[in-house]
Amino acid sequence: MEQLGYFGIALLMFLDNIFPPIPSEIIMPTAGFTASQGQLLLSGVIISGSLGSLLAAALLYWIGHKIPNDKIFIFVDLYGKYLFIKSEDVQKALDWFEKYGHRVVFFGRMIPAVRSLISIPAGMSHMPFWKFMSYSALGTIIWTTFLACVGYYFGNNSELMQQIFSQVGYVIIAVVCVFCGWLFYRKYKNKKNI
Repeated sequence: MEQLGYFGIALLMFLDNIFPPIPSEIIMPTAGFTASQGQLLLSGVIISGSLGSLLAAALLYWIGHKIPNDKIFIFVDLYGKYLFIKSEDVQKALDWFEKYGHRVVFFGRMIPAVRSLISIPAGMSHMPFWKFMSYSALGTIIWTTFLACVGYYFGNNSELMQQIFSQVGYVIIAVVCVFCGWLFYRKYKNKKNI
């Protein structure tokens, strides 16, 4: 991390969004730990990680927005195996996006694998770019800050870091489930009132 610097962090986080097997759960805590050793600034780590993620999100949004849906599925069928993405994954993300609306972008930025895929359906559904980037920025900054701070404060204790990550995964999934339940409740209530 010391050799890569801020540009390297941004590049790795960019690749995390384009190529899911490179996990931000390793990149950002490592960068945060490097900052705790005085070799980088924590704020610089967070900013560079967030910028890299947001650049990738903008690129994937653009692909989803500009390329016809059928061509995206053909591309994923042909080359998705190299990116560890299947056309079923894209379809699931698209269905999820259309079912739960634009706010899912915010939560999606904090969920592994979904983080990479959510930008394409947002573009495919022609979500306004400013709204997409606002939700993405908010979710990304929260996630990169959390990961960098875990590395900064707990980097010496890898066992504790693993416990934190496993618990946070459950918390995020629980929050998403509560949010989805609330949306279902609102839809059901609105249908009942009509």
